[in-house]
Amino acid sequence: MRKLILLVAIVLSGSYFLNAFAQKQGLEIGDKAPEIAFPSPEGNTVALSSLKNKLVLIDFWGTWCAPCVKEQPELAKLYKKYKNTSFRNGKGFEIYGVSLDAKEENWKNGIKTLNISWIQVSDLKFWRSPVAKTYNIQELPYNLLLNGNGTILAKNLHGSELEKMIIRFMK
Repeated sequence: MRKLILLVAIVLSGSYFLNAFAQKQGLEIGDKAPEIAFPSPEGNTVALSSLKNKLVLIDFWGTWCAPCVKEQPELAKLYKKYKNTSFRNGKGFEIYGVSLDAKEENWKNGIKTLNISWIQVSDLKFWRSPVAKTYNIQELPYNLLLNGNGTILAKNLHGSELEKMIIRFMK
């Protein structure tokens, strides 16, 4: 009986650690960001990897998230200011907005209302989106800054801290 209990404890703890490792794998600064390829509002699939050679901010957000909506005008300023800037390993700053919305109408209306001009994608699966698990998203807004090779440079920076990091990688 003791051996059985010990065996069950080992299996469960091993499963716990493997699961925890799987969620964090590829999400540390210096790691390559996992691929995302979701439809845009127009229905075209846009892959994160298509933004090679640009400084990229992956912005995880939702129209239902008040802090996310509040942050969009600040992102618009950064996008306008740096979108054509040269960086250490590429040219251009791009925002790759990943919405965790569930309703297409809300998502499209939010983009229009907030006058978002950068890339937007969503699978409209809310928290059930595979990207929420892959990126271990616990709350929104959440973001990652990537270099031109897709390597994570910074995580979850907002406002002036985000802009300081963008400036840090300019040529």
